[in-house]
Amino acid sequence: MELLIDSAENIEKYACKIVLVPQFQDIFTASLSDSVRSMFKKRTNISEKDVISVETLNEFVFCVQTAWVTNDEERDELRKKVSQVFNACAQDYTETVILNLQSSQDIAYACIESFYLSSYMFTTYKSEKKAHTLSRIACVGFEANNLNRIQFISSAIFEARNCVNEPVSTLSSSVFAERIAALFQNTAARVCVHNKAWIQEQNMGGLLAVNKGSVDEPQFVHIEWNPNNSKEQALVLVGKGIVFDTGGLSIKSPSSYMETMKADMGGAAAVVGIMKALADINFPHLVHALIPITDNRLSGNAYAPGDVVSMRSGTTVEVLNTDAEGRMILADALDYAAEFNPKLVIDIATLTGAANAAVGEHAAVCMGTHAEYLQKLIQASMQVWEPLVEFPLWDMYEKLIISDIADIKNVGGPVAGAITAGKFLQKFVKYPWIHMDISGSAFLKTKSAYKGIGGTGFGIRTIMEFLKSWK
Repeated sequence: MELLIDSAENIEKYACKIVLVPQFQDIFTASLSDSVRSMFKKRTNISEKDVISVETLNEFVFCVQTAWVTNDEERDELRKKVSQVFNACAQDYTETVILNLQSSQDIAYACIESFYLSSYMFTTYKSEKKAHTLSRIACVGFEANNLNRIQFISSAIFEARNCVNEPVSTLSSSVFAERIAALFQNTAARVCVHNKAWIQEQNMGGLLAVNKGSVDEPQFVHIEWNPNNSKEQALVLVGKGIVFDTGGLSIKSPSSYMETMKADMGGAAAVVGIMKALADINFPHLVHALIPITDNRLSGNAYAPGDVVSMRSGTTVEVLNTDAEGRMILADALDYAAEFNPKLVIDIATLTGAANAAVGEHAAVCMGTHAEYLQKLIQASMQVWEPLVEFPLWDMYEKLIISDIADIKNVGGPVAGAITAGKFLQKFVKYPWIHMDISGSAFLKTKSAYKGIGGTGFGIRTIMEFLKSWK
């Protein structure tokens, strides 16, 4: 869908118009036809949050009020209202104009972002590919650089959603790795797809153990973005790339828990999306992305409860639950991240059901070792309304993952599951680090406004907002 800047004198040519105003009476400052103005004048009993629409034979006009938006959560409520407007416009019109009258650029950004994100559809496997009719959004009263940013980030989110929505039958470990490499072919990013032999050379015991039950070999993808050949300390992003998770020999029960496990690479998809957006906006700083990829399946060769695995760091791990596989592959990647002199490492993973149980499907859990970066990330998450809730990394939780026969065990028991997973990962980091557990928010079973249904791309908007102030 094309997103472009137009001028006020051209708005009459658009049959579908969306006007952003602080309050309803401001609609009459817009250049609208006499018939539309007359119909708006007849509207009464209007509350400050209402979206008011009028329709004539030739026009469909929406008045979106914005003065009531005073905080981050209300801004997201506005996004949801704009998503409903998209649904109304997209059935009959090929183009629309969004006219910003006196609303702030931040408010306008949220509205256009929601409108654009609402256009996503995954129809690859539909016999009848019913798509919306909109192909062009013209914007009046907006800054061009904001529109470019919306388009780049939204496209990255769509790519992440596409990856998450693909079944494992068409997105195996190797296909996912190839898809990542192809995505960056025409950019200045450098992509290395490492095979099993390289993973063995690196002694990545966690990734190799999880992969033992698979018919597909593991992959390890490294994306480097360094447009200025900088020697600065790097930001490193790590994404969990489990393309399908049966739970292994600790099989998921009931089996319905497997229905959405194609989404267990939601963290990896988010990291890929972030890197693509950074390339598109020509981000001026050094960033590395590390993505360990495998599925977690059952076979006679699969790793088993009771196994002891030697990790890349030399740490030994007693496996008590093969369904705690995400932390096994992340641990090797986090240890490898130290090779890049990181200023900060952020991992993104659909890691624990405990995080989902705690904060639900529209938020995520975070924890980390650098208080200032962590608070900045939380603030960024609230601004885009992908809320992050900080969980503690108190030392008292460490005893829950101490093993009797190895250094640590891969689960900490029935309580504090999201925290003990974080404590496990902390054993493999020696640098400033933040962990994001997006277990509930990476995939939605029911449609939710501009987030859609299925893969969401959760985390991309948060990290992109966070990186606005990266130095």
